[in-house]
Amino acid sequence: MGYETILYDVKDRIATVTLNRPEQMNTWNDTVATEVYDAMQAAGADRGVRVIVFTGAGKAFCAGGDIHSFGGDPNALMTKLPRPFDMRKRADWQTRCSYYPAIPKPVIAMLNGATVGIGLIHALFCDIRFAAADATITTAFARRGLTAEYGMAWILSHHVGHARALDLLLSARKIKGGEAERMGLVNRAFPSSTLADETYAYARDLAENCSPRSMRIMKAQLWEVPFQTPHEAIMSAGLDMPIANQCADYQEGIASFLEKRKPNFTDD
Repeated sequence: MGYETILYDVKDRIATVTLNRPEQMNTWNDTVATEVYDAMQAAGADRGVRVIVFTGAGKAFCAGGDIHSFGGDPNALMTKLPRPFDMRKRADWQTRCSYYPAIPKPVIAMLNGATVGIGLIHALFCDIRFAAADATITTAFARRGLTAEYGMAWILSHHVGHARALDLLLSARKIKGGEAERMGLVNRAFPSSTLADETYAYARDLAENCSPRSMRIMKAQLWEVPFQTPHEAIMSAGLDMPIANQCADYQEGIASFLEKRKPNFTDD
């Protein structure tokens, strides 16, 4: 794949999408947006991929928007999508930043360094976030005269609650990975020296030991929760259960448990 601003690699059934503008601290522009979307869709469609890791090259995950791309028509940014609209999918997961929930595989954001503004938005729409303990994380917008962009207010409050979201948005203060873990902004914070090892160990465990079908359905179930009543969630789960009980992955999960061996899931 001939990308200009990212790297794409698949190994051990894990696709890695790496923002690759280290001299610019992996700042975000339209080319980055289009290429990341394309790579995520490719990984989502590849049966040889079971987990996706999203990270940055160099010292930053993504230090916000590329200031050299600012100044265009702000209304155009809201309608300029790097993809066609799909009527079969929830509209909420088809915007410039919010498409990760629609990808049928776990997406792990590995925040190796500065995660700022739009970079933080993309990380928040991923499924899992692991951060370096010394990574700097900030919403940034209030200190640039901007507002909470691309659904940041919704997704931030979804993860950390109303009060903490207001704190992080209004002050735009910088926090480190350890504080981000304590408030639930990231799942875990690791020393920077072990972040990659810990992230890929987790990703390999999912790829090797967890049913792709199970992960796909559970991911979809969790991202539907904000739109459901408890009864609707229970009804939806009730429809999935009898299908899961008849699928090949369920039979393999039981057999591998009884035979005390690694499972050989096929996503069937």
